[in-house]
Amino acid sequence: MAITSVKDFSQVFVTPPQWIPNPFKWVNYVELFERYPYHLYFFNSLYIAVLVTAGTCIVASMAGYAIAKLSFPLKNGIFLLLLSSMMIPNESTAIPLFVWFGNLGVVDTHFPLIVPAILGAGGTFGVFLMRQFFLTIPNELGEAARIDGCSPLRLYWNIMLPLATPAIATLSILTFLGSWNEFFDPLIYLHSSELYTIPLALAMFTDEGGVKGHLMMAASMVATVPILTVFFVAQRHFIEGISMSGVK
Repeated sequence: MAITSVKDFSQVFVTPPQWIPNPFKWVNYVELFERYPYHLYFFNSLYIAVLVTAGTCIVASMAGYAIAKLSFPLKNGIFLLLLSSMMIPNESTAIPLFVWFGNLGVVDTHFPLIVPAILGAGGTFGVFLMRQFFLTIPNELGEAARIDGCSPLRLYWNIMLPLATPAIATLSILTFLGSWNEFFDPLIYLHSSELYTIPLALAMFTDEGGVKGHLMMAASMVATVPILTVFFVAQRHFIEGISMSGVK
């Protein structure tokens, strides 16, 4: 991908492959942003992925904490209902959701890409992940905090949430990656080109005339930067989660 991104278009499909481009065409990256509003697609994907990741972590950690550590009626039944929703294929709910969002007047906006991702299947997986992690934290920590006068909300915020940093890092990586690479939902809900995300933008490099391989690879290189950044920022906590227990 990196080699092809700096090739001339005539060298992309040469057989045998030309491993060292001659010359190196760094101008492909300039052409990418001059011929297409790729900066706009990049911003759309970035802010959607950030909002979905932040919202999922907040909602999933609160719900996971409640299911794991609080007592309320029908807790196990609600949790099983949440798990069962993960088994429903996304394609089977696409038409009803499209009709519903159409009646709400939010089709061709980013709303269907953000809110359902936080409260839908992605958020449900986050609830399951956080619940499983909170179960590993000894109840004695919560009991000691309650004796000192901690409310449930403060117990969650000051004690449970800091201990759950590895699980949140894991959830952040998976959620950001899933939102960044999502193609199916944007293809259905977005009609205006200025609202496109990067996966839709990459599809634009294929038309009746063929594949603009050099520009597609340059766009793909730019698209990998946020994913690599998120992983390297969160990898320390991600790896720490393998060996971390509730008592640290």
